Amino acid sequence: MMDRRTFIGSLAGGLLAVPLAAEAQQAGKVYRVGLIFPAPPVSEMAGPEPVNNGARAFVLGLRTLGYVEGRNLILERRSAEGRFERFAPIVAELVSLNVDVIVVSSTPLAQRAREVTTAVPIVLGVGADPVGAGLAQSLARPGGNVTGLILDVGPEITVDLVAADEGRLSGRP
Repeated sequence: MMDRRTFIGSLAGGLLAVPLAAEAQQAGKVYRVGLIFPAPPVSEMAGPEPVNNGARAFVLGLRTLGYVEGRNLILERRSAEGRFERFAPIVAELVSLNVDVIVVSSTPLAQRAREVTTAVPIVLGVGADPVGAGLAQSLARPGGNVTGLILDVGPEITVDLVAADEGRLSGRP
């Protein structure tokens, strides 16, 4: 039986890589996902193969995971149309629609979404320094309702990774 955490984990994982086979889905459960982009018009995000590259990749990734609009998925697409001040009202609207998760494309948008809700999970498409941005308590124990793909994990992780690579290259453990 697939629960909300499994769905959110699958969603976040789908942003990282597309699996080879779709997972079986719980019969009858329809997930409502809020997808918010900062600028492109909703018309470019619409349909089973959206014109917008990011929206198309997201929809196709969900389909690969077995989530299909009209069957087990309702995708609530929204755009701030280049106006950042519209973002909080859009998030509030999606919260009122009882979405299972909100997907955003950047750290500033995740920050704004978290100002509106700490109850609805937020998936960050691409972000940087979630601790410095106030989205996570730490990388080891993030807490809160934000997850996603982080490009810049910060100096403490980067330094450890570089040291490990240097050790492998020199033959040191």
